[in-house]
Amino acid sequence: MAECFDLELKDGVAHLRMNRPEAMNTMTPAFWRELPALVNELSDAGEARVIVLSSTGKHFTAGMDLAVFQGGSLALGGANEEPGRARTRTRQAALVFQESFNALEKARMPVLAAIQGGCIGGGVDMISACDVRYCTADAFFCIQEINLGLTADVGTLQRLPKLIPAGAVRELAYTGRRMPAQRAKEVGLVNEVYPSHEAMLAGVLGIAGEIAEKSPLAIWGSKQMLNYARDHSVEDGLEYIATWQAGMFFGTDMAEAFQARAQKRKPVFQNNPATRREV
Repeated sequence: MAECFDLELKDGVAHLRMNRPEAMNTMTPAFWRELPALVNELSDAGEARVIVLSSTGKHFTAGMDLAVFQGGSLALGGANEEPGRARTRTRQAALVFQESFNALEKARMPVLAAIQGGCIGGGVDMISACDVRYCTADAFFCIQEINLGLTADVGTLQRLPKLIPAGAVRELAYTGRRMPAQRAKEVGLVNEVYPSHEAMLAGVLGIAGEIAEKSPLAIWGSKQMLNYARDHSVEDGLEYIATWQAGMFFGTDMAEAFQARAQKRKPVFQNNPATRREV
């Protein structure tokens, strides 16, 4: 039983919801363990075709919980620890945090973030690793680390410049200001702004349902290609899709899509095969 999340899987849509509204869904040590475990399990099983990541309460998340730094399993090196080894533990902790959000990017299916209220600190790291973002009219985004004398280190400064103009990222990173929902839409951080939390969830789950009706193999390929193209040249991306297509093109999904269109019905596709992370 997860401490920080609720999970519902229906018709290929996995709704993963942060469930600690009384604590503004801060990211406790349990959060950092549970998120990648749940996402990896969904990705490996193959039944889910899209993930909707949402939250509860007034705020999406207030970011890192102080418990992480105060004796939790991911706590940083102590004052009495040998300096070199303490710094090594600090680096390792950052990599563990990063891998939690990397799971969203590596998942075989798209991850849609539905954001209400504050998306602060680690919340920006998290939603930057999602495929698409949506928010409510009262939402705001803040790179809070700079206000605490820190440099953001879990993905914001690496992923956000690939999503919105560099000047907008630098302003947020240097000032620690809040970016309101409408501005987030103007710069392309979110696709849509909804008037309420309920309207947003209905809208995002509707989009997720559309995605779930497509070929999960083609969706997986599309996500792989988009992520690869983001980090490589056009020439490299074209080479990669040619190789991918050589392996994936000869399945039955395209035939089913054409047949369903001719018969004026929705196509029925097989789930992606289950995978195992360990032999």
